[in-house]
Amino acid sequence: MKTLKILPLLVLLISLVSCSSDDDGGSTLINSDVIGIWDLVEVNISSAQDIDNDGTPSSNLLDEVDCISGTLLIDGDLAWTLEQSIVTITTITGGLFFADCSGNSSSSGTWTASETLVSFSGDNAPVPFNIINGQLVHQVGDALPGVQSYVYALRP
Repeated sequence: MKTLKILPLLVLLISLVSCSSDDDGGSTLINSDVIGIWDLVEVNISSAQDIDNDGTPSSNLLDEVDCISGTLLIDGDLAWTLEQSIVTITTITGGLFFADCSGNSSSSGTWTASETLVSFSGDNAPVPFNIINGQLVHQVGDALPGVQSYVYALRP
C-alpha cells in the first residue's frame, strides 16, 4: 500500500527533474573554454604601415601604436566586461595613414558560447567573436582607414 502512495510522488519528482521551465527546444550554450581573461594581441589593418617611423611596417597596429590595449573578462557566471582603446585611423597622403587612441570604451553584459562563436548581450555589446585557433577574433573586414580584425588571446 505504501508503494502505491510513493509511486505518484516518484513520477512527479522524475518529471520535475527531467524538464525545466526554460526548455524551449534550444539550450543556452556554455563553452567553458572561453572563461578567463583575454588580452588584445592584434589590431589588424588591410596593408602594412610604418606609423611609428621605425623603418618596419606592420599590419598589426599593436606593433605601431603604443597606446592601444584591450582586456575582455569572461566569467563563469555568464558575465563579461570589455575595456578597449578606441583607435582612430586618419588618411595622410599617398596611401599612408596615422593611427592613435582617442580614449577607451567599456561595456559589460552576459554571454553565451558555442564551439565556434562567443555572443554578447548588454550595453554596447560587441558583435559575436569567432573562436579561431584558440583565439577570439572580431572580424570587421574594413579596408584602411578601417580595421580588419581585433584578436584576443587567453591570458595564461
